[in-house]
Amino acid sequence: MQYATITGWGKCLPPAVLTNHDLATFIETSDEWIKPRTGISQRHISHVDTSALASVAAQRALDAAGLTGADLDMIILATASPDTLIPNIASTVQANVGAHCAAFDINAACSGFLYGLGLASSQIRSGQCQKVLVIGAERLSFYLDWSRRETAVLFGDGAGAVILEATDKAEGVLGYELNNDPAGREILKAGFGTAMDRFDAASLDFYIQFDGQEIFKRAITGMGKLSKQVLAKCQLDKDDVDLVIPHQANERIIDTLVSRMKIDKDKAFVNIANYGNTSAATIPIAICDALEQGRIQPGQTILSCAFGAGLTSAAAVIKWGSRVTPLKTSQAQLPPCDKTGLELVKRAADYFCKR
Repeated sequence: MQYATITGWGKCLPPAVLTNHDLATFIETSDEWIKPRTGISQRHISHVDTSALASVAAQRALDAAGLTGADLDMIILATASPDTLIPNIASTVQANVGAHCAAFDINAACSGFLYGLGLASSQIRSGQCQKVLVIGAERLSFYLDWSRRETAVLFGDGAGAVILEATDKAEGVLGYELNNDPAGREILKAGFGTAMDRFDAASLDFYIQFDGQEIFKRAITGMGKLSKQVLAKCQLDKDDVDLVIPHQANERIIDTLVSRMKIDKDKAFVNIANYGNTSAATIPIAICDALEQGRIQPGQTILSCAFGAGLTSAAAVIKWGSRVTPLKTSQAQLPPCDKTGLELVKRAADYFCKR
């Protein structure tokens, strides 16, 4: 029986940072208001398109696995903020890394990376593919109305990627669960110019419809339910879990989730303070950070779960393999940025805050 194990990983965070104190210079907020409610201290703001972030993360993952783009059988890119709707931006990444394979985007919002991980593992288990690149990448700062505090403080830009390879060892993605609850579509929604009447000014309103309290409740329920299901599918229980890598939307959601599942809080990996919510990119970025910090060790059982607009939810159990360091140090880099995070958002902030 074939399994799909993670052999490479890479992240890409743009260099410009927007702190809570920076936000307080143009909207009514403060670090004292944001940090206790969300756990966020800063977020990264991209000076390049989503596909550029994804391409660097992808190349770093390939280098970590000791592979080239030509070795890939498939590329799955999860994003809700692509550069282009037609064609998909997986094709841009494909060209940038020199791959010759199937490549497509998926939009499952914040659950997108785990959706991609599940699809990739199924392709490998079926024998259809041997090596698959899965990416989560977002540039949500482009879509924000910077006058709306409830969303302006939450989101950041970034990308993360992993390589899945076929193996005969019982490791890698042991199981996954995916779900969607369309009854909750309206509590987290954005049109971004897709209304039928494209000449209506409202269709160009960059506004994320966001019901924070309802999202909080449904996120805990959705992630908790699928986490229990996937553990049961893998014939494991909460005590078998060495590390939880959840979607990084809100630190209080993470705390409540592990508490209700009766998992030790110390097993939850949390890095939202540095990045904010990078949607589909949060989990692969967290995997990279956990490896860098020594939180992931060979043979560990990892539970990962996510929740997003749709309302999507996903959970996966991963048994980590023997390697926790890259095979090759990557030289992939973004082009230089000569602006601060505040400078990058200034034009949009001036527009929205002065309307």
